[in-house]
Amino acid sequence: MNAADPGPAAEARALPRRMLRWFLPRSLAARTSLLLIVGLGIIEAIGLGVHALDRIDFDRRMIQQESQNHVGMIYRSIVETQPENRAAELAALHPPATFHITLTPGPDPDMVDQTADDPMAHMHMGQPPFGHPPFDRQPFGQPPFPRGPQGLPPLPAHLRPRQILFGTPPHGAAGRAVAFLLPDETRWLTIRYTLPSPNPFRSPTFPTAFALMTVAGSVLIVWGVRRLVAPVGTLAAAAEALGRDVNAPPMSEDGPLEIARAAQAFNTMASRIRRFLTDRTLMLTAIGHDLRTPITRLKLRAEFVEDDELRNKFLADLDELEAMVSATLAFGRDTSRREPMGRLDLTALLQTILDEAAETHPDHAEAIGFTEPPPTVTIEARPVSLKRALNNLIQNAILYGGGAQVTLEAPQPGNEGERLVTVLIEDDGPGLPPEDLNRMFEPFVRAEVSRNRETGGTGLGLAIARNIIWGLGGDIRLGNRMPHGLRATVTLVC
Repeated sequence: MNAADPGPAAEARALPRRMLRWFLPRSLAARTSLLLIVGLGIIEAIGLGVHALDRIDFDRRMIQQESQNHVGMIYRSIVETQPENRAAELAALHPPATFHITLTPGPDPDMVDQTADDPMAHMHMGQPPFGHPPFDRQPFGQPPFPRGPQGLPPLPAHLRPRQILFGTPPHGAAGRAVAFLLPDETRWLTIRYTLPSPNPFRSPTFPTAFALMTVAGSVLIVWGVRRLVAPVGTLAAAAEALGRDVNAPPMSEDGPLEIARAAQAFNTMASRIRRFLTDRTLMLTAIGHDLRTPITRLKLRAEFVEDDELRNKFLADLDELEAMVSATLAFGRDTSRREPMGRLDLTALLQTILDEAAETHPDHAEAIGFTEPPPTVTIEARPVSLKRALNNLIQNAILYGGGAQVTLEAPQPGNEGERLVTVLIEDDGPGLPPEDLNRMFEPFVRAEVSRNRETGGTGLGLAIARNIIWGLGGDIRLGNRMPHGLRATVTLVC
């Protein structure tokens, strides 16, 4: 295996990271909001769990107290009725659906006797009629009747049961049973019932309140995060505007301390860039302007050279030098020009450039034009500057490739809601070495095939074109065609 090959283990480790990048939002505001909302959800879930446990304990006590009260009321209703009417009274009762009541000659076999020190065996006024044995003496550790509040109706001595037996349900079972030996006869009143499971979500307002809190918290989080992250977007927009126009207005330096410091640093950087470009432009234009005078003098002196061949060589070199100076001055003017932006018909502009190129190069007119009928595209740009950039690219294609075939594609959606239009300018020339494709945009760089006086190239055409297109927020790339030829791809913002 190659040492540079990551191998299956590294691929397996990298897979979770790639999957996480797929599912994570791309923007900072969305990621921060997601993190805070997830944190809010975890906190609310913990709070909900604590509340639910507390509510379950409270509901369990309430259910047990209510069941105890029902048992007391049922017993009192039966014991206060005459023995011969107790069966009818029992049939007339309407206990809860979980209660089952019977009058039997004896207790069920699974009943156990109460302990001697149980409060039930020594009832007196003011105490609950039904207590429970000490915890260590309860069957299976489960009290059938937990202690309830005081104040249940007292029982007179002649109504108190002579004996109380309790059922022995399995550990943790919800079923309960109690049997009372009636004080004035030998029958037993057996009451079996089931304790319903406590439900902390019985209240309809609870899930509604939980949902409203979650939604309100999420809305506040999203709103707050968007306001906090908005200056970052403003900084990005200012950087993009500076890339399009070096004279773009400065950023506002208001806001939180960190954002204000970032805005101040950005404005300082932009000011230094403008000063650097201005100094460079002034230097280029000054050098170009000062070179014109000695070039003119050299041309005059060259006329006095008697050797015609030598004179022509001198004049040709001076013409090339004068063309380079003119191109340098034009390059300097383009970098400092403040032509206003406006809406223009890109289709009509390309058609005009192609028509003028066909008139200028009639021998290549058949190879100059659109590859297919172009769509109508309108963009925001600087008309004169854009025309010069596209004209430089088309002229290069004609001079070095023998023709220019232009393709205008329909606008497509790009980043941040922008719409991008692509212009392809192709020729059938020899192309360029791959290592020279990016280098050709540098000032005064030319391919070897252009280093002759016939083409008159100065090496500034592509540099000027790229500066103009970058200033419009677009991009330009060079690429080789198959089997030969060169393609310039221009992307512009609509």
